[in-house]
Amino acid sequence: MSSPSTVVTESSPANAPLPWALIGAACLGSFAATASGTTRAPLLIDMARDLSVSIPLVANLVTATSIAWGVTSFLSGIASDRWGRRPCLIGGTLALTLAMLGVALAGQFWSVAVWATLAGACSGVFMGAIFAEVSSRVPDQQRGRALGWVMSGQSLTLVIGVPAAAWLGASIGWRGVNVCVGALAFLAAISLWFTTARPAKGAVRAGGRISLRQAMTTPVVMLLTMGIAERICYGLVVVYFATYLQQAYDLPLAAVALPLLIMAIGNLVGTALGGQLADKVRDRLGTFGFSLIGTGIAGVALFAWQPGLTATVAMAFVYVFVNALGRPAFMAALADVPDDVRGTVMGLNGTCASVGWAGAAGLGGWMMATQGFGGFGPLAAVLAAAGAVLAFLRRGAARRKAA
Repeated sequence: MSSPSTVVTESSPANAPLPWALIGAACLGSFAATASGTTRAPLLIDMARDLSVSIPLVANLVTATSIAWGVTSFLSGIASDRWGRRPCLIGGTLALTLAMLGVALAGQFWSVAVWATLAGACSGVFMGAIFAEVSSRVPDQQRGRALGWVMSGQSLTLVIGVPAAAWLGASIGWRGVNVCVGALAFLAAISLWFTTARPAKGAVRAGGRISLRQAMTTPVVMLLTMGIAERICYGLVVVYFATYLQQAYDLPLAAVALPLLIMAIGNLVGTALGGQLADKVRDRLGTFGFSLIGTGIAGVALFAWQPGLTATVAMAFVYVFVNALGRPAFMAALADVPDDVRGTVMGLNGTCASVGWAGAAGLGGWMMATQGFGGFGPLAAVLAAAGAVLAFLRRGAARRKAA
């Protein structure tokens, strides 16, 4: 440990240049992986008409995609620690390219469902390894920013990907949009091929035995549990906010686009600033805990108070902004494990995120049926408070251990 008088120089890890080429490739890959599912949203009617099925049936493809993503994220994490991360990163994005082409060329709904599920599985393979790869190539002092940039690729699918899919779909159809996503995945694979050619300094040599018990320590289990709570809070708004606006303010579907865009921008800005905050404040668990507290408070205000459309959209912006502000700190804290199990831990995070999304859809549907949207605020507050308590408990235990 450095003494208090140590001067941080330009060559120190805290000021070393980030591997921007790798981060760019990772951002492109995360954009393509997330776009493989989210860009389907504005194309549901065209897909249902072309495939001669109902719109809800096409919409339910997200369930199969999410399950496949969660399973392969976990398996990819273990495989990346056992055999190296590069095969998962390049193989996952190349396979995603083929899967998206399969979706575009499929003639019947069942074949679209199979290829879409495979696309979700391929996305999980990539996402299960990319956070561990980036974490291994940057010092701990810079992980918040680096991982924040990788996550921004996912945020950009809501800000750019979905509107672009709607615009392109009008001219090239839903099949053409899937070809475009496949092309992006191919570009990501090529970029990752060059940016991961040299192994990370200090990376553990592939080929050793991976112990799941070694990865699933008490701190990691607590962090993963916090992550599930946070993803449910986020998913409640992302999944149901459009429906909430339509019911609360009698908005037509077309008028929901701008509020959703504003909300997506809040997530993007919060993620970018959260990465900076995670590296400067250094109290990552505290940052994440306070972020969850803010999320709970904003959730109560958002769903319990209807002062007008503009104010509601502003509160939704605050909700996702505060939520995203703590996410890079959470990811950086989760990455603070030995490199030989980091892929497994980050892969488990992807699996838990899928559980969180499924929980948001299920709990939100149950709450809407029994209590209406008025119950969403208390639900978000309880989940956020539970996650915050775990964060502060873990922070206290870490400080006592350090003392």
